[in-house]
Amino acid sequence: MNKKTIKDIDVKGKKVFVRVDYNVPFDAEMNITNDTRMVRTLPTLNYLLDGGAALIIACHIGRPTEAREEKFSTKHLVKHLAELLGREVKWASDCVGPEAEKLAAALKPGEVLLLENLRYHKEEKKNDPAFAKQLASLADVAVDDAFGVAHRAHASNAGVPKYIETVAGFLMEKEINYIGKTLETPQRPFVAIIGGAKVSDKIGVISNMIEKVDTIIIGGGMAHTFDAAKGLPIGDSLCEPDKMDLARDLLKKAEAKGVKVVLPLDVAAANMFPLADEAKWKAEGKVKIVDVDKVENGWQALDSGPKTSEEYVNALKGAKTIIWNGPMGVFECDEFAKGTLAVAKAVADATEAGATSIVGGGDSIAALKKTGLTDKISHVSTGGGATLEFLEGKEMPGIAAIADK
Repeated sequence: MNKKTIKDIDVKGKKVFVRVDYNVPFDAEMNITNDTRMVRTLPTLNYLLDGGAALIIACHIGRPTEAREEKFSTKHLVKHLAELLGREVKWASDCVGPEAEKLAAALKPGEVLLLENLRYHKEEKKNDPAFAKQLASLADVAVDDAFGVAHRAHASNAGVPKYIETVAGFLMEKEINYIGKTLETPQRPFVAIIGGAKVSDKIGVISNMIEKVDTIIIGGGMAHTFDAAKGLPIGDSLCEPDKMDLARDLLKKAEAKGVKVVLPLDVAAANMFPLADEAKWKAEGKVKIVDVDKVENGWQALDSGPKTSEEYVNALKGAKTIIWNGPMGVFECDEFAKGTLAVAKAVADATEAGATSIVGGGDSIAALKKTGLTDKISHVSTGGGATLEFLEGKEMPGIAAIADK
């Protein structure tokens, strides 16, 4: 993927439309509780400002209805963005129309304007050409740094490039390089770790990975569907009965390709789900480690057991490329975070020994954060659904629209 980046253009004296992913979480008082997505765009924004550009920043928050819900207004981002950039951030109460046009036209080099939520207009998600043209008319050139929406063909990322040249920001470039190039030409052995609750969410990823990897580790809740497909008793563990045939097909496909599949050998099982009722769990909750074929009715597997963790760690030893998506258990609860922690440590160790490691997906990032090993990973992807679709090998409209070199 040879796409133009901000290093391929001269922005001096130009107005730059920058699409970012600032869909950040807020508390009840509208304070930002996690600004990672904002912080990660700073290299791009500062590079453009240092180069003499005026910035028109566009983003969305949440999924607003046509009522323009106030809690989704980008005005809640202004103060913090100004602090991060160390300069004033102007704000337009709409992303198109007279006010946005007037403020954009008056911008001088080094100045920053944040537009109101793009999704207050249904034309954004419909990729309406007239709306895209209005956005593009505010600027001379566009920069797409919103990997989180790269899997969507929306007006701000797939429409704007039809009217003004659009290049990748540093964050977008990093995602394209790390994930795209790693999948195209991985160093071997190549190991994929796929966890999380449901097979249905990750079918495409598992299927695509079987085409590319040497080993695939399957953990988390989805492993029980594979176990059930093999005829093992899974007690009250999470299972998707309608996906058992698919699980069998994936295992056959892996076998035909010579790909090693690592499934749990033992599990940490509980007599109830700990996150459903914390007080009840504290009073009556029980945990036992059992072999994967010994999960009784009334018990549910919620994490990989010690033998499984050892098997996962061994499968990651010597790996040169690792992709990890999804936790190994109910990591939010300390009793069931051990499998995820073991995998995180093994991935960090392999990275230190020279492997390229990529972690993506919201739960995986949260799990990794809990282990404190985030900075030991080569690349932590910022996209949720976008990362999944990229790993599935699907065409990404937001990336396709960026100008080629």
